[in-house]
Amino acid sequence: MHALHNTDITVAILSRLVLAAFLGGIIGLEREIRRKSAGLRTNMFICIGSALFTILSDELATKYGSGDHTRIAAQIISGIGFLGAGAIIRERGTVVGLTTAATIFSVASIGMAVGGGLYATSVFACLLILGLLVVVGWLEDVFSLKTRQVVFRVTAQNLEATMSSANAAFAEAGVTVQHFQVLHIGPDFLLEFEAAVSVRQQNRLAVKITPLGTKFEIVSREYVSA
Repeated sequence: MHALHNTDITVAILSRLVLAAFLGGIIGLEREIRRKSAGLRTNMFICIGSALFTILSDELATKYGSGDHTRIAAQIISGIGFLGAGAIIRERGTVVGLTTAATIFSVASIGMAVGGGLYATSVFACLLILGLLVVVGWLEDVFSLKTRQVVFRVTAQNLEATMSSANAAFAEAGVTVQHFQVLHIGPDFLLEFEAAVSVRQQNRLAVKITPLGTKFEIVSREYVSA
């Protein structure tokens, strides 16, 4: 009877870990698709680790019959802060990675909820966070509420005329060029303009700058953003 009871406990614990991996993976997949620094595996590990520490906190206190059942779990909150801080960096005068850090913090809380046996709460929280990431991200793109760091590259033969027209296009769009450089490639010049733009501004600039040279491309630096 005692062995059967232990088996039931083991199955329950393993089930919680699997659920934590699944919920963390759902959010991590969205982050992976958007090419964020904390992707699929990272979020799965965070959720599993938080769930396991929560389980251990309760099981060890029960096993030895003393101590606070939440002592280990309480340290997850402060510990996950160090991991989140590592995702926040300063890039060219702006702070990026705040959304990634907040996601890490939220995924850890989902893991703790799973470890504590709050299955409905953890599933609802996971779906809510996923909905916010997808829907709010979509709204930001549609209404141009968020800027992204991109590099506009245009290859042209006439350097001065291309520079003058490109700068006029940026000024008309109300965009400040943060970094500019010119590379000499054979008989042509490669001009690079780096700026923080919304989706709408990016599209407007693409229309204006594309005819200025023989080749035009936009390179996103979004992999370091939130």
